[in-house]
Amino acid sequence: MNNTMKFNVQCDQRQLFLDDVGIERIENLTRTLHQPSKRGAVVRSANPTQTIQTRTAPTWDPEEAVYKFWVIGTDDGYRISADGLHWTSGSRPNISGTMAIRDASDPDPGRRYKGVLLNAGFAVSPDGVNWTKLDVPAVPSSDEGNFSYNEKESTFIHTVKRSGPYGRSVAMATSTDFENWDDYGLVFHADAVDQEMGREVIEARLANPNLRQTEYNTPEHYSVQIYNMGVFRYEGIYIGLPSMYHHTGKVPTDWPGFDRLRLSPYIQECVNAHGDYTGFYNIQMVCSRDLKNWTRLGERKPFIETSPLGAGAYDLQGLLGPSNAVVRDDELWFYYTGTKQYAFITSGEVPGYDDYYPDTGAVCLAVLRRDGFISLDAGEAVGVICTRPFTVTGDSLFVNVDAPHGELGVEMLSTDGDTLAVSARLHGDYPAARIVWTQSNIAQFLGQTIRLRFNLRNGRFYAYWLGSTST
Repeated sequence: MNNTMKFNVQCDQRQLFLDDVGIERIENLTRTLHQPSKRGAVVRSANPTQTIQTRTAPTWDPEEAVYKFWVIGTDDGYRISADGLHWTSGSRPNISGTMAIRDASDPDPGRRYKGVLLNAGFAVSPDGVNWTKLDVPAVPSSDEGNFSYNEKESTFIHTVKRSGPYGRSVAMATSTDFENWDDYGLVFHADAVDQEMGREVIEARLANPNLRQTEYNTPEHYSVQIYNMGVFRYEGIYIGLPSMYHHTGKVPTDWPGFDRLRLSPYIQECVNAHGDYTGFYNIQMVCSRDLKNWTRLGERKPFIETSPLGAGAYDLQGLLGPSNAVVRDDELWFYYTGTKQYAFITSGEVPGYDDYYPDTGAVCLAVLRRDGFISLDAGEAVGVICTRPFTVTGDSLFVNVDAPHGELGVEMLSTDGDTLAVSARLHGDYPAARIVWTQSNIAQFLGQTIRLRFNLRNGRFYAYWLGSTST
């Protein structure tokens, strides 16, 4: 216990277990990736010929006491809701295709809302409806993007699609003033492991009659690419939710009567740019501390995957992942695009596929326990996690733990490993429980350097954080 490397634990910032930052030792604990619970489609288009999508997340307007949500692929482009579940069309924005957020920190009320216009620049608005385009160059993208806002550090995050080693990949740009953008270039792409695992995923899907099958199956064209990736900051760490496009076939341009002019503009673009259009998606999860170096999580298992046939779901084949997490009490709400097919093709465009649906896409909702991305799990044998040394910045310790048939205990240690305080054992399911101390108290060590050692039995441990009982 002579490792003195410290890390920073800010007061009221939750410490998750996505990576090993701040962790000195783990024993008898297993990391588990958790999928959110799907709640189905919550935003649909009133016009069945239009497919509604999203590349951002709802934002809360405290002055109007409503959520505001900018969507694409539909005429109205803007929805409002008091509860995040029931959405109505708002006034039609004067600029379409806006990916927008609310920036409460800008002193200029005319810039309260900020929007990204993919490949066309940026815009600001006082109300989210009446937009003024800025004289700011666009961040170049092939045809995809996402937009989020890190309020704590006043940082705007814009991801775009560019070409990488295995095809479609993710580039990123950030800004702190919405005028000057730092383009990082390519930050995330598929690799050889994705290709190997992807072939197994494709073969398993094609063998499953409960899943919607892709339009073409040509094994020589199998590949895995990153179609887009929403990125957001959550409790001190950046989380990315890449849409993993499993490509299974190409448009057959040699069949009799093929005519590009008969294809919808979207399919023409796909054929011209890539020569392909068929496949399916799942959403994986990655994390980063600097937005440039990304760690794969959950052994690359899906965070969100397509729904089975027969359930009335929209997300049967196409998935475009959430751009941010909306915190609702002890839950995280994720709004993502789900489509019943890969591309939005009209009947008769592709030979043998005349069964394409109207009303083919919607914005769907999935709900996760707060902090519930990854847990450290213990069985009957006690699992231990010991933190690196850090300075105590709050007078109370809180945990997010699920142990109704087990227990969690905490010891506070000196940098030399001596016991300074001991907690009572915690039993039950607690999204936010304050630790009760039976021997000494963490408040007595404010400003001092300590370690924490958590002992878990038969439970799941999601996060811990320092707070103040006076606030």
